[in-house]
Amino acid sequence: MKTQKTFLILLFPIFLVARPVEKFNVFELAFEGPQYTASENPVRDVVLTTEWQHESGRRIEIHGFFDGDGRGNAAGNVFKVRFCPTLTGYWTLRQTSSNVPELNDQHKGLEIECVASDRPGFWVVDQKNGGGRWYKRSDGSHDYIVGNTLYSFLSERDHDGPNQSDVASDIKASARYFKKIRFGITGDRYPHPQVKPFLDFEGNPTDDGDFSHRPNPRWFQDRVDVAVQTAHDLDLITDLILNGPDTEDSRSVLVAAQNGGDPLPILRYIAARYGSYPNVWICLANEWDIKTPKFTAREITRYGHLIKPYLAYHTPLSVHAAPKDWNPDLNTMIAWNDHVILQYKIKSLNVAAQFIEKNYWIGGPGKPVIDDELAYEGDGDRYSEEDVIEAHLGAFIGGGYGTTGFKHPKSKQGHYFTGDFKAKEHTSADNLLFMREIIDQELDFWKMVPVMQPNFRGAQLDIGPFRNIHKEFTILEWRGNQYVLASNQKWQNISVRLPKGIWQIIQADLVAKTRQTLTMRATEEFKFDTPASRASMTIVKRID
Repeated sequence: MKTQKTFLILLFPIFLVARPVEKFNVFELAFEGPQYTASENPVRDVVLTTEWQHESGRRIEIHGFFDGDGRGNAAGNVFKVRFCPTLTGYWTLRQTSSNVPELNDQHKGLEIECVASDRPGFWVVDQKNGGGRWYKRSDGSHDYIVGNTLYSFLSERDHDGPNQSDVASDIKASARYFKKIRFGITGDRYPHPQVKPFLDFEGNPTDDGDFSHRPNPRWFQDRVDVAVQTAHDLDLITDLILNGPDTEDSRSVLVAAQNGGDPLPILRYIAARYGSYPNVWICLANEWDIKTPKFTAREITRYGHLIKPYLAYHTPLSVHAAPKDWNPDLNTMIAWNDHVILQYKIKSLNVAAQFIEKNYWIGGPGKPVIDDELAYEGDGDRYSEEDVIEAHLGAFIGGGYGTTGFKHPKSKQGHYFTGDFKAKEHTSADNLLFMREIIDQELDFWKMVPVMQPNFRGAQLDIGPFRNIHKEFTILEWRGNQYVLASNQKWQNISVRLPKGIWQIIQADLVAKTRQTLTMRATEEFKFDTPASRASMTIVKRID
């Protein structure tokens, strides 16, 4: 993938043609406003809106954000707009409007040329296939998602001090194994002693989320920007948790008590600063309904509807709840969220599959389901490597996605909070990568739906085309074309009664990371055994 090219233009050009910008890349444009001190609040008080038009006539409205002096200092006169061209050809900045006269009409007439790239673009729910269970990319491609958790890694600290890593290194290491990283936008449990995400009324750095209407440019430029941009270059999803996971300071971001309880400034700021990145997802809050301060469903839906108008692109948006089913009170007539986030730590194949499938219907059909705390490896939750692998296979077969983390040696410690990701410690990481590779290479998974088991009290049963399978096994199907049987133990004499055609049958052991082709040309009926593995897939697909 090519390195991103970002161009800053600080003058007031008329019909200036910039250097080419790649499709689905991010073009950053700086604007010169009046000078503000660190104690003033242009993030809340200044509105900057730009309108971009493609030569075809398509228009996109992008909001701007205040960025101090543009180099991390809180005092300054720099505003920025980040624009992502979605069509090749020429785009023109038709309009710049603001409630501050100095910003009006700046860069009006600026023209950029969008050139083709191999970037796949934004994550959009595929409503035409699989009942809306899966995401596709803007270019129509599909990648299966397994996520990891690094709640507090932006501070680069743990309980003993500096964690010996840095934001960019953690992103690069994670991208080798995962497709998504979820983290808070603050330092949360392990805050940095000097650099803080917000500024108090005197302009001093603070961790107190009640000052969320006063974001600190230094924190967002040197930490959140680095995470998002590095991940963008590697096509890794960054799932930004706005209302942090654990501490009262970080969980007050949406409370915004120092702004009269109005979180609109931080919501607008996050949308403007990060909403143009195709790899950005937004989670409004972590465990919104159980920790202090907690929120009502009505408050969460209000926040979702507040941020939605400022998201110019298909930015996935949702909220993370307590370890239970999705709360249907979050479902509104006009949807604010495009996916369902769950939290339920699971070790078994069929329980994970059933939990995902059940909440697909609770959350409203047509929304992908992600268990974002499906299984944390390590002594913190006493989950083994094989527990994690089996659970994630179950989430896939249930028609959804899962997220892991490394929680060791105890709660609040390990990569899942502190970062410093190491695959040799989070030992399931390479297995989950192997699972993703098998899914992406062998299956049109976005066309598949789960086959739920009938109520059955015996040790074996028949489901779909499969006969004599164990009661804990689960199935995903694209009927008449592709089937996946997920197993968690050895089982003999399974038969699959094949529809018309010629079929290939592949077996992948996700624990051993091995795969074998059982047959290249099966017809009518084929018999096989499942391996003695906690997590294996038998893939049956029609090739003719």
